[in-house]
Amino acid sequence: MSIKGLNMIGPHHVCVLYVATAGLQGPLMGSDEQEIVLLIYVIVDVMQNKIVGVQQYPIRPLSADSEDTILLEPLTTDSGLTDELIKSSGRLLDNAISEFDAYCNSLHIDPHNPGFRLITDGQLPLRQCLHPEACRKEIELPFYYTTFHDLRKDASRFAGKNDEMPQNITDMLSCLELNPETENEFYKSEAKDMVNIVQKLIKEGHKFDLPENIALVLEPGICSKDDEIDSNCVVRARGLPWQSSDQDIAKFFRGLNVAKGGVALCLSAQGRRNGEALVRFINQEHRDMALKRHKHHIDSRYIEVYRASGKDFLSVAGGSSCEAQAFLSRGAAVIIRMRGLPYDCVAKQVLDFFASGDSSCTVLDGTDGVLFVKKPDGRATGDAFVLFANETDAPKALSKHRECIGSRYIELFRSTTAEVQQVLNRSMDPKTYEQPAPLITPMPQVPLLPQHVITSGTRKDCVRLRGLPYEAQVEHILDFLGDHAKNIIFQGVHMVYNAQGQPSGEAFIQMDSEQSAFITATQKHHRYMIFGKKQRYIEVFQCSGDDMNLVLTGGIPAPVSPAKAAPALLSPGMLPAIAPLPPTNIPPPPPPNTTVAQISQNLVQPNPTLSWENPTLYAQQQAQMIAQQNLLARQNQAQVQNDILLMNQIAHHNLAVLNHGPLSPNSNPNSMLKPPPVVLPHLLSQQQPLLLLQRQMTPMGLSRPPMYPPHLLQASSAPNVYPVMPHVAVKRTYGDAFAEQTATPAKRPFHPQGTFPVYQHFYPNM
Repeated sequence: MSIKGLNMIGPHHVCVLYVATAGLQGPLMGSDEQEIVLLIYVIVDVMQNKIVGVQQYPIRPLSADSEDTILLEPLTTDSGLTDELIKSSGRLLDNAISEFDAYCNSLHIDPHNPGFRLITDGQLPLRQCLHPEACRKEIELPFYYTTFHDLRKDASRFAGKNDEMPQNITDMLSCLELNPETENEFYKSEAKDMVNIVQKLIKEGHKFDLPENIALVLEPGICSKDDEIDSNCVVRARGLPWQSSDQDIAKFFRGLNVAKGGVALCLSAQGRRNGEALVRFINQEHRDMALKRHKHHIDSRYIEVYRASGKDFLSVAGGSSCEAQAFLSRGAAVIIRMRGLPYDCVAKQVLDFFASGDSSCTVLDGTDGVLFVKKPDGRATGDAFVLFANETDAPKALSKHRECIGSRYIELFRSTTAEVQQVLNRSMDPKTYEQPAPLITPMPQVPLLPQHVITSGTRKDCVRLRGLPYEAQVEHILDFLGDHAKNIIFQGVHMVYNAQGQPSGEAFIQMDSEQSAFITATQKHHRYMIFGKKQRYIEVFQCSGDDMNLVLTGGIPAPVSPAKAAPALLSPGMLPAIAPLPPTNIPPPPPPNTTVAQISQNLVQPNPTLSWENPTLYAQQQAQMIAQQNLLARQNQAQVQNDILLMNQIAHHNLAVLNHGPLSPNSNPNSMLKPPPVVLPHLLSQQQPLLLLQRQMTPMGLSRPPMYPPHLLQASSAPNVYPVMPHVAVKRTYGDAFAEQTATPAKRPFHPQGTFPVYQHFYPNM
């Protein structure tokens, strides 16, 4: 019989391949990502049923230099391997593979011939160990490692027990009624048992005619939403690098056969890759082996692998666009996604973009190889997909990443058929462009003012703590301050919360004096707070009451747009923090013309139309109204003090010029003021300077009417302008205060003077 005829029946040489790793053995071999430490090759001539070659290669793993213990205890007890043997006689994996090729050539056996087949104990040695490790180490295995026979399946088929698959070598020996080998010249006795099983099958006339194949290249494919996907064949990979392509994911599962178009990259709501992918395998056996690669690595990132359903895969990879299916059916080897295109970009510009420069490449089928992504109304989205015929065009095309079309730089990514379907499905869905509802119903921004115990002013009697653990409470702050806590005033610890009611990591402390605040900030700055197992250094700054109020109230003196409001909120005083708040209609702070009486009335009689579902929020609103009332009271008190200061200035200079605007009648031809007289220098005080104060304001922010001395006003003055009479302090009785007859040098009547010295205009301070 000729060799050609023999190849049609089965192989003429079979090679029993035994693989051992430094980690787990048996059904978990390869799941721990440990390196291979032993390869045993036994070549059997099928025609003569005789062993014609044996090779054993201890493999030295890359971790041998950094680790004292290489092999786990089960491997060292069941074999003749030791750590010393691996370190002294071991060779690298690629060298061992090359040595076996040379050994086969020395026997005049061509391992690349289709009549040469490998036989392994199950699927794991090649699919889970040799191929993944060779891919990680960038070792190119010879092609005959992609075709092999599973000895367990052949033994089961020979025994007619297809429903009861042997799980190990002992089961196969029992199935074929063979005894385990006692005299063993191999490092592992299982290798000799495998040879005995193979020779038994050959002797009984079994034909090794159903080989297993390992796909090294991911084939493209189109998936429709009407397809039926077996849920037992799909996994979800999570934690992928965002720049990973479908080929990168197929390399992670090297050794396992992925279905055509079986890698679907998941996209976020913004259309960007989110580090997840759905992978569909050809059968459940490969899916189960993929699940054992949970937390295996791509570079330094570990990848999580979970079960998924066929419905999940269709939701990502399934498409219904005829345009997309026609585009993907052109037989392209490479798909490139373009992002950031000008909205008026045309296919001709895309062709010129890839044809220009040193790394020029040609788009498949010209303008038909460019697919623009559009919205339902036909407007461009700035994305496009481009096809290339050869794999060698991929690096050339990607080298143009961030080059420009017009004034816009273009981002380029390797894409997949599933991503094309997914992007087009989303682009044609009107819901994609709807504004998503917020996860938390936004609450109208209200500056929750602290209770009345919060101070104000420029005295730096407060300290600010920053960098607190989010779980820290008042008692933890007191413990952190230690002896300095005795200088804190009553209810002087204020935690700062954000707009969602969560701790912001900041707090304000009111001390009893500036000296206490200074000493606390000096001695506690950058000291560590121990909170459970956490150790956080805290920043401590001295600040004033105004600084504290600015942060605690969010810096909002009046109702503002929620978009412009500062996010800082305070849980006032000792009120408990708000956990998620229900939607409410909170009234804004009182307008500028609101009086204290109106605020008090609102405080005593709240609006019955409001529905306060949260008592804590109602208490905070009460605290806000109290603070607003106190604010108005302080403004009135400041106004009284300001008026006293103003009267002192008037008494000192014997003249008041309270001006609403610049006292410059020449600036306005219709001025109601007379031209100012010449100011004599001797009338101006040389000892005490003239105080320039701000414009007179009412407590609620309304300007006072302008006031001028009567001699400066013209006859036809404007309305709402009030004259100010100069005042001279004299001593007189009530009865003769204005009597001309009883006037004496000490009791003289008042006569308006002809002219008065005019000082520079000023504004009394509020």
